[in-house]
Amino acid sequence: MKASKFTDAQKAFILKQGADGRPVAEICHKAGISQATYFNWKNKYDGLLPDEMRRLKQLEDENGKLKKLMADLSLDKAMLQDVLRRKL
Repeated sequence: MKASKFTDAQKAFILKQGADGRPVAEICHKAGISQATYFNWKNKYDGLLPDEMRRLKQLEDENGKLKKLMADLSLDKAMLQDVLRRKL
């Protein structure tokens, strides 16, 4: 996935402008993002501080690595069980 050109602080600032009542179209035009991006950020980060956003991203990355590791281990287990079945 492509890395965002916006920092967590910038995303928080953009979302705060929307919470303050500014029109979404104006915010998006000034920031150079689409309204879909704004609403995706709002669904994901609304109410979070930049530090919390950073921590969420770290946890998501770690979760992805653990899922890959789990898939590898499951595959290894299946191969070993297959070998055992063939020997017996």
